Amino acid sequence: MKPTLLILAAGMASRYGSMKQIDGFGPNGETIIDYSIYDAINAGFGKVVFIIKEEFVDNFKAIFEPKLAGRIETDYVFQNFDLKQFGIEEEIYREKPWGTAHAILSGRNVIKEPFCVINADDYYGYDAFKKMVDFLTTEVTDSNYSIIGYEIGKTLSEFGAVSRGVCKVDASGNLEEIVERTKVYPKDGSIFYEENGEEFPLAYETPVSMNFWGFTPAVFKITEELFREFAEANKDKPKAEFFIPLIGENLVKSNTATFKVIPTSNKWFGVTYKEDKPYVQDSIDQLVKNGTYPEKLWN
Repeated sequence: MKPTLLILAAGMASRYGSMKQIDGFGPNGETIIDYSIYDAINAGFGKVVFIIKEEFVDNFKAIFEPKLAGRIETDYVFQNFDLKQFGIEEEIYREKPWGTAHAILSGRNVIKEPFCVINADDYYGYDAFKKMVDFLTTEVTDSNYSIIGYEIGKTLSEFGAVSRGVCKVDASGNLEEIVERTKVYPKDGSIFYEENGEEFPLAYETPVSMNFWGFTPAVFKITEELFREFAEANKDKPKAEFFIPLIGENLVKSNTATFKVIPTSNKWFGVTYKEDKPYVQDSIDQLVKNGTYPEKLWN
């Protein structure tokens, strides 16, 4: 059974100012998602599931169905505020969804095979998809998951400091912990992070998480249990978010599962602000010019 690609595309994109998930970045208006799906198909994925807000489903189908018909199976699931589906009767006020780990629960009724999770607005590159397919078809078990580790030097921004989940890896190549460094930046040919006003160096090859995770469906039950606990503990914190690294941290620290950190040399880039768009467009143009992608992706 071919693995499934689960795409996190329900974000509100408040900092971008519009639906960046379906904004055009390629030479013919291709979205970043288009390039991820193109690489995923070539790597061997058999299905793509979009996690979206229900009101966006017609837009998504109009954009992606004509391109993907006959190439890969598609499905759509919705992230919403309904807590009763998780056995939570109390009403908890929220303006924004509960976060990425809550989002993946939306796929629990349609995904029955090993799967990976990615962000809609990040470019990951073919190498990462191929390595994830290989893991999901030969190594994954209900107690052995994975995360793609990007070299931090290939994930930085020209526009200022960034936050990165720095992976601490043991001698076997498995994840020990993810430490969120909230201010990482290049300086004088080196890379540093700042903490409490002090600078600390980071090696260029330091692995970081860019939210590219590999699981089996067994993770849904675990995530649902953790979400119920999280919702109860944070019912008075309307901005608290239940992120995927919280699942990884819980499983690793409880010795319930290991996470293989799979290294990739691909360059990552993504879009958060409108100012990022020209850089992303230029990056994709370069990939087209060097032959990584055809100019017309779906011809």
